[in-house]
Amino acid sequence: MSAPGRRTFLAAAGAGAALLLSPGVARAQSSAADRRAERILAGIRVPRFPRRTVSVTDHGAVGDGVHDCTAAIRDAIEACAAAGGGRVVVPAGDWLTGAVHLRDRIDLHLEQGATLRFRQDPAAYLPAVYTRYEGTECVNYSPFVYAYGCRTIAVTGAGVLEGQADATHWWDWTKGVDGGPSPESPDKQRLLAWAEAGVPVEERVFGEGHHLRPNLIQFYRCRDVLVEGVTVRNSPMWNIHPVLCKNVTVRGVTVDSPNGPNNDGVDPESCSYVHIKDCVFDTGDDCVAFKAGKNADGRRVNVPMEHALVEGCQMRDGHGGVTIGSETTGGVADIVARDCRMSSPDLDRAIRVKSSPVRGGYVRDVLCTDIEVGQVGDVVIEVALNYENIDTGPYFPDVRGIEIRRLTAASGPRAWTLFGNPGNPIRDVRLVDCAFDGMTGPNELRDVEGLVLERVTINGQEATA
Repeated sequence: MSAPGRRTFLAAAGAGAALLLSPGVARAQSSAADRRAERILAGIRVPRFPRRTVSVTDHGAVGDGVHDCTAAIRDAIEACAAAGGGRVVVPAGDWLTGAVHLRDRIDLHLEQGATLRFRQDPAAYLPAVYTRYEGTECVNYSPFVYAYGCRTIAVTGAGVLEGQADATHWWDWTKGVDGGPSPESPDKQRLLAWAEAGVPVEERVFGEGHHLRPNLIQFYRCRDVLVEGVTVRNSPMWNIHPVLCKNVTVRGVTVDSPNGPNNDGVDPESCSYVHIKDCVFDTGDDCVAFKAGKNADGRRVNVPMEHALVEGCQMRDGHGGVTIGSETTGGVADIVARDCRMSSPDLDRAIRVKSSPVRGGYVRDVLCTDIEVGQVGDVVIEVALNYENIDTGPYFPDVRGIEIRRLTAASGPRAWTLFGNPGNPIRDVRLVDCAFDGMTGPNELRDVEGLVLERVTINGQEATA
């Protein structure tokens, strides 16, 4: 929606009718959301780089899709970093590579027509690095583009990062033979058991001979991060994964990875001050998912995910449009999503919060406003504290303070599913000026305290709490 539309317009239920909010109410609602967004943006600065350019071709890279450019790209990055930093340019062409590791003050820039094509051989992502797999720290295959402890780093341009994961590379690690367990499953269980037992991270070694899939882009304990303009495709699992980072901007990015398992779009985890703007998501899992560590390891690290703004994005296929969890252990707070459009028969949910009594942590102060939803496959809004059908456990998450304003939806099975836990309800969910049309089934509600509905319609009828 345009800015004037955000202030005055609510798409109502029925045959496309429109309701005008009173000017005073509309201004108050918009200004409150704008103040929260402005406060978050005040903590974010897009990094700037020295005016120095180094081309990967200067270090022997050949963009024919055949020659391995790993060493040439590494040498270009090292040379640029040694000179004080700047832009490492990948020109138009097809550049085959293994792991790419960034350094301080490096902007990896893919020009129009450039494809950074990542090798399908897992050995290209060794030696193993310090990383995080689904919320738990370990030593594993390097993410395809990786930085640890860096400051002022970026991946920019109009080019493509092609992960080349497919049914016989990386994704097949999730599939068992003849219905048996997946190759990945024993390693996942081993990692979780080690974390529960307090095994030091440096002893949780995977990589060669194991089957934990790496991310496509991961920045770990970095500051002043930018991902801008590029297209990312076909990651082994999560596409863009900042972890324990501060000051992160992801804007104008296209995530085109709808066919892969766990192919989330952008998953900021235990980060602070994150801005995700004007991106397009077509994913095999959640489009944007805010996370904060998992179970025992999340309690050990104990760093929240906080102060994030998602705006102007389009969500197509995916399990959820804007999602929190399921890794909520360190806590998630102060999340704002506004002016986003979401629609696909293969978009299961628009707004999603998921956790369980083994995750713990908290989710609070979440505001979603001016969200236009076309079609969803399951439910428009889901808050579920029984993720993976776990209803009981020692660490109940505290989920409260979720507000959704001026959301419109055109079709789907249900407007909302809100599932708390017995004795651990979801608290203080507020829907204001929302219209759900084309809903074909009943809402689902249990163990919820403080649900407030103000000017909410379902199929043209006023909804009541």
